[in-house]
Amino acid sequence: FFNVFPLFQIPPPPPLRSAEVEETQTISEFTSLVHESRKKPIVHPSAQAPLPKDYAFTFFDPNDPACLEILMDPHTTIPELFAIIRQWVPQVQHKIDIIGEEILKRGCHVNDRDGLTDMTLLHYSCKAGAHGVGDPEAALRLTNQLLALDADVSLRSRWTNMNALHYAAYFDVPELIRVLLKASKPRVLNSTCSDFYHGTALHIAASNLCLGAVKCLLEHGANPTVRNDKGQGPADVVPDPMDMSLDKAEAAMVAKELKQLLLDAVPLSCNLPRVTLPNYDNIPGNLMLSSLGLKLGDRILLDDMKTGTLRFCGTTEFASGQWVGIELDEPVGKNDGSVGGVRYFICPPKLGIFAPVSKISKAVDQTPSSVTSTPKTPRMDFSRVTGKIKKEKKEKDREKSEKKSLSVGSLDPDGVKVEVGDQVLVAGQKQGIVRFYGKTDFAPGYWFGVELEQPTGKHDGSVFGVRYFTCLPKYGVFAPPSRVQRNFIIHDDLLLYYSSVSQPKRNFNAVRSPKDITSESSISSRLLFCCWFPWMLRAEMQS
Repeated sequence: FFNVFPLFQIPPPPPLRSAEVEETQTISEFTSLVHESRKKPIVHPSAQAPLPKDYAFTFFDPNDPACLEILMDPHTTIPELFAIIRQWVPQVQHKIDIIGEEILKRGCHVNDRDGLTDMTLLHYSCKAGAHGVGDPEAALRLTNQLLALDADVSLRSRWTNMNALHYAAYFDVPELIRVLLKASKPRVLNSTCSDFYHGTALHIAASNLCLGAVKCLLEHGANPTVRNDKGQGPADVVPDPMDMSLDKAEAAMVAKELKQLLLDAVPLSCNLPRVTLPNYDNIPGNLMLSSLGLKLGDRILLDDMKTGTLRFCGTTEFASGQWVGIELDEPVGKNDGSVGGVRYFICPPKLGIFAPVSKISKAVDQTPSSVTSTPKTPRMDFSRVTGKIKKEKKEKDREKSEKKSLSVGSLDPDGVKVEVGDQVLVAGQKQGIVRFYGKTDFAPGYWFGVELEQPTGKHDGSVFGVRYFTCLPKYGVFAPPSRVQRNFIIHDDLLLYYSSVSQPKRNFNAVRSPKDITSESSISSRLLFCCWFPWMLRAEMQS
């Protein structure tokens, strides 16, 4: 039979290999055999992370010798290694390249998924590049290795609907964004994610204040005009710096820079000469409006379907570039035409809003409106309310006359003016001296700069490289006027002590003569003088 059909001859069995030779078979040979036998990726079942016996910690630490032995053990399964990667601790994420290499050695396909998270090794690698918890360099090493094995950049986790670029943008890893876009730029650059209202990677980075990721995406051609399901562009999803508290001053600065970066990246929608584009901030408002076919008083439509009347166009102090001020038809705005104490137009509260020029268009149903920036008010018979208006005006004038005008600072609860050089209490606890009052670059509004008596502050009088006053490190602090008040503790104690010792009780209901009043005023003036000079106080007591 074998002579007739020589092709069907059974080959002789291979020579037996000793157990020692079997153990020394290289991992690379085993990996190549597994890849040859399995061409398609699979989903690995969920498992728990293996830990050494009598281990003191609940997380896996590759730096520990016992954990390292488990990591290098060939009997440790791929699902168990995936469970190790899922632990969001620096010890694990800093070794992502070593753990990922061990997973590949055990025959894992480059596009295999973790059964619990539905994430691939490329997803985990981009997540491990997060600054602080992860290590961008280790994540970059593993990402390059996975891309060399033809890892699919466009694969998404079915739980988060995010691909590798979305993860790199979310965790602000521009190093990984560059290599991912180099491997698959057209497919994933402007891909959307349903978990972020179908926004792009640029939306994801902007909403998380990832400045490095936004710059990298814009450099590689990401579209800043794409809108999500809510009609928002990347600039619209940046958190508002005005809503951030004092302890988030650094984040507020990043938000301001990020929003302006995205607004500047949006191409102009008007036909302006190319030579004027570098000087966009210097374009007069009337030229900008005429190029758009608009004028003050026109009915306009915002991108979020809000309608209103155009009241202002020009540069502002709260942001660079050209802005328009709109008086809305409904009270869904943010101001009354003024921002940060600077008035740009006049309208009732909650009817004013500012928007970039690129966000408006001329309304189709044009209705007549005044060109001036006066607010819309209904017609009324002023003859019936003349007396009421005069009465209200008198009351306002009387209130203004009773209040003291402030050149610097503000009034504390007792109605006393706070000025530079005064002893104050910050938040009712910290004592110090006012060294600065005015506007700052780190947050809108007016702020007090206080030099504290104890090193319980946060700086030396400078914030983000801008110096407002000078003091020792950790002695400086900034506070809003509502948190600062004059410090009268020392003076009140002295007055209270002296009055209890030297002054007898008086009957205030009794009628006092002008001589008594004069005598009392003289005594009170001497008492205040003696509080500052104890030696004169002793002589006064003896007399």
